[in-house]
Amino acid sequence: MRQEIKRIALLTGGGDCSGLNAVIRAIVKSAILKHKWEVIGFKGGYHGLYMDEYMKLDLQTISGIFHQGGTILKMSNKDNLFKYKVTDENGKEVYKDVSDIAIANLKRHNIDALVIIGGDGTLTSARDFARKGINVVGIPKTIDNDVPATEITFGYRTALDHIMQSLDALHTTAYSHDRVMILEVMGRNAGWLALEGGVAGSADVILIPEIPYDINKVAQTVFDRYNRGSKFTIICISEGAKPVDGDVTIKAIDKDSPDSIRLGGVGDLLAKQLEKIVKPVTGQDIRLTTLGYIQRGGVTNTFDRVLGTKYGSYAVDMIANNEFGRMVIIKNDRMDSVRIEEVVGSGNTGQTSTGGARIVNPHGDLVCSARDIGITFGD
Repeated sequence: MRQEIKRIALLTGGGDCSGLNAVIRAIVKSAILKHKWEVIGFKGGYHGLYMDEYMKLDLQTISGIFHQGGTILKMSNKDNLFKYKVTDENGKEVYKDVSDIAIANLKRHNIDALVIIGGDGTLTSARDFARKGINVVGIPKTIDNDVPATEITFGYRTALDHIMQSLDALHTTAYSHDRVMILEVMGRNAGWLALEGGVAGSADVILIPEIPYDINKVAQTVFDRYNRGSKFTIICISEGAKPVDGDVTIKAIDKDSPDSIRLGGVGDLLAKQLEKIVKPVTGQDIRLTTLGYIQRGGVTNTFDRVLGTKYGSYAVDMIANNEFGRMVIIKNDRMDSVRIEEVVGSGNTGQTSTGGARIVNPHGDLVCSARDIGITFGD
């Protein structure tokens, strides 16, 4: 029997990216204009759901947010309500399942369905809320573009624009000073950002997690370019890239986050290694730029505004059809959905999925095309 929908809620979890407000706008406009539903948004991701911090979302609220990066609902990547850090009666910090409090808040507000927008950790909790009887619809979000089952995620193309523009800017300095310029970009498990951004930004070397690199082969590329008169080299490296027989470079450990390992610093490591090999031979300086959170922000580009609209409106259609426990995807360039468990796995409640990312095929068309035009991958 199809459930009648009158009121829905949504939240954004994990890290921010461009396109989130486009999704929120599409959900609110579709829910109100097409179905006459009421909409509220919990603020700060799962933290807001737990603390019952929310705002009414109507046509006035979402006016003017289409182009903005980030999310008007704000977000957090440290609030797993199935393993939430609290202080017990002895003043000791312990982890507790507080999901029933969140569920009580949903019932108090007469929420018929909850749209959860986020990445792996956020969607894992979405799976767990669905198992406890909540009508959940998931929407995938990551600039890394590595969510399994879907062909592309919003925010990715805007991040690519930032990478391309940064590489364009670095070219002028690299050429003017005969330098080796390294740009470190995001991409912990998948190298899509470095690969597509590097190709678009005319990088000479692209280093990604899927193709371990040999520092000597990277250096040889610099030497080869120098010897033929190109006395500068541009390198684009993913934060998750690793050397042959080596491992990723860890910047920090955040125990309160579902993704506790914080990568970063591989660009600095690469710069120091190259300086020892290259500078004594060519005299070239090695300079590093870490793009960091610039990739997540800024004005949302055309593609992500349209993509976010498609994701948001389709999520509302899924609610209207009572298609719960599922995540919106794009397959063969068409909107579709899959069970959330197919994306994050069917592990125990509160357990974050650790595998199955959509990664770059080292022998795929784009890698082969990049090699054809002289880009090297350090292998």
